Amino acid sequence: MSSNNRPTRSQQREEARAKAKAMREQHKKAERRKGLLVKASIALAVVGAAAVIASVVIGGMAGNVNSAQSDTPLNQTSNNGFLVGANGEMFTASSTPTPTPSPGATAVPVSPVKIITYVDYACPFCAYFENANIDQIKGWLDTGVATLEVRPLSFLDGRGSPNEYSSRAANATACVASYSPNNYFAFSKALFETQPAEGTAGPNNSQLFATAKSVGITNESKIESCIKDKSFGKWILKTTDATFEAGVPEFSPTFWAEKNGTPAVFVNGQHYKGGVDNPAQFAQFVLGIAAGN
Repeated sequence: MSSNNRPTRSQQREEARAKAKAMREQHKKAERRKGLLVKASIALAVVGAAAVIASVVIGGMAGNVNSAQSDTPLNQTSNNGFLVGANGEMFTASSTPTPTPSPGATAVPVSPVKIITYVDYACPFCAYFENANIDQIKGWLDTGVATLEVRPLSFLDGRGSPNEYSSRAANATACVASYSPNNYFAFSKALFETQPAEGTAGPNNSQLFATAKSVGITNESKIESCIKDKSFGKWILKTTDATFEAGVPEFSPTFWAEKNGTPAVFVNGQHYKGGVDNPAQFAQFVLGIAAGN
């Protein structure tokens, strides 16, 4: 895939800095609004039914943050990601995917290398990386060379994602991870394959659910409600803020500190700095680490 018309990595970093700063300011304003609403609701509670109606109206003005969005996803890792292994199946408390090395496959290291990706589902560079590399990553998962942990972020709502597709898509993946975990990998892959152009409105919630159904999810009613209610909306905001503030646990010095954009890709804690749409270069990086180089 040609990258002649794409921004350089330096330009991407500058854009990421601006977006990160804007996102933090937006979150601070949202928190101030929520604080004001809490104070207002306490004051209004003493004036009866009319005040109850008023508080509902004010709550609606606060945007897409409400009590229905306070849930925490099931099957998440300690670092707010979703860990996938052989056959694209997720590691859960009751399931450990078992790889089946094929004849002539790359030698499996004593412990599989761990690939970690930080992605925003509205980020075009994330789609470049995913669409170029996901099939070979799947091969490594199946043969035991690697595991993959995806840590979703959302910082493109607004200018880059005008109908909040960034956070809605991240929420939808958490819904599938929670209620149909073995379809998470396929769903995440499908979202990147059908990613809307940057700056345009993405699929609505019904379309997100239709994509989830297309990869064979179970527990359809739970996932449909979860997507519609944006059940993990607050979790997405909290984990994104935490990543911006604290960086990547496996990497030192702090990775995120206004230096880089997404995708942020790490293999056994080593930051991949190669071409996002160059599968040969990424394979050399991964297999070199797997071989102990």
